[in-house]
Order: sequence, then C-alpha cells, then structure tokens
Amino acid sequence: MEAMIFAAGLGTRLKPLTDTMPKALVPVGGKPLLEILIRKLAASGFTDIVINVHHFADQIIRFVEAHDSFGVRIRFSDESRGLLDTGGGIRKAVPLLREGNPSGRPFLVHNVDILSNVDLAEFYRHGAEASALLLVSERETQRYLLFDDENRLVGWTNVKTGEVKSPYAGLDVAGCRKYAFAGIHLFSPRLFPYFEGIADRFSIIDFYLSVCDREPIYAYPRPGLKLLDVGKQDTLRRAEEFFREECC
Repeated sequence: MEAMIFAAGLGTRLKPLTDTMPKALVPVGGKPLLEILIRKLAASGFTDIVINVHHFADQIIRFVEAHDSFGVRIRFSDESRGLLDTGGGIRKAVPLLREGNPSGRPFLVHNVDILSNVDLAEFYRHGAEASALLLVSERETQRYLLFDDENRLVGWTNVKTGEVKSPYAGLDVAGCRKYAFAGIHLFSPRLFPYFEGIADRFSIIDFYLSVCDREPIYAYPRPGLKLLDVGKQDTLRRAEEFFREECC
C-alpha cells in the first residue's frame, strides 16, 4: 500500500518551535510527529511513502535518511520553490505516486500533524471503490463538508456566514449530513486527469467539490474516532496525553 504525507507546512502556529525546525519534527511523547506517523503507516502495511517538503526540507530528509527510512521506501516531493497547498502538493507528486503505484491503487493522504486512533489498514480497505474517501468527524466547527444520505460528498458550508459551495444548484443544506474533515483521506489515481488546467496552488477540498458531481467521493464517519490536530502550542501540550493514551 502507498501513502503520501503532507509535511511541507510552515507551522506558524507552533512558533517559536518552528523557527528552527519543521513542524514534522516537533516532538510528541519523545518522538517527532513524522516518526510517529511513519511508524504507524509501516505497522499498518504501507510500504511506499511520498513526503512533500518545503520548510527546513533538509532537516526532514536527513532525519529520514538517518533512520534508514524506518524500513519502508520513502521519496520526497520538493516544494522548496513555493508551497502548493494540499491539492497542488498531490499534483506535484504525481510522478512519484505513479512510480510507486503502477497498478493505479488508491493511496492514503495524511497530514503530518494529525494524531488519531483510526485503523489505517481498515480505512484503506473501505476506499477501494471510491474515487476518494474522506475520514470525517462530528466535531463542532464553522465549516462543514456536506453529504447526502449515502454519505456521498455534495458540498461545503460555513454555518457562521451561510456560504455554500456545491456543483449542485439549489442544494438543500438543511437536509445534508454535516461532517468535519479530519485531514486523512484516500485518493484514487483515476482523479489525476481532473488536475489538468488547474492553477499550480489549490486546495484538495476545493478540488473534491469541483468533481464530486462526476466522481464518487464519500465520507467515512468512524464511530469512536479520537483525533487531535497538533497545530498550536496548547494542542501540543494535549498531544502528549493523547499519545500516551491512544498510542496513535
């Protein structure tokens, strides 16, 4: 199985730690976030991993090489010339993703700063037939993805402003299931052709919204999901306890 790790972010909300290191190497429970995730992926059966890099890219590459790639194949997608956002990051890595996956299987995409108790192997098995499968939660937020009764993506809304994005005219937002995206998803290479003609930098969520009326993109609302976005100093302190209790 194949995976891509988003590790190119600047980590501005974790300053001053990220003034001297990339967010991916910020430690939790004595181990860098990147190591925690790579080891979880390897234990779940993922053998080929692409990591995108930008901020302190050399530190990430040296760290992985110093640990002999943790026993799996790891390659790097270099975004040192400029961050490409989540959608652009996947498109930049397409040659590497094709090389490691000639049969066109779906690949897992995982933010480096997400800790969770989700079984990644089980999640992967659930996404075999979808063009994309999004891990979602019922946490309260202002921005929700919208799904129909079959959990197929149909739109997005900001409940505070009332803004709605959807390829479906007149979408009944009140009748939709509302979930928060968890930063973990499966992506099928059959979506690659839809990248043509899009600007270099773009959001993967905006991309999903642009094709969801043509391709099956589904939610995966896992019961009992525990998840923590390690994006701020206060969540970093909570992450230590989360790591000890959930073992990620």
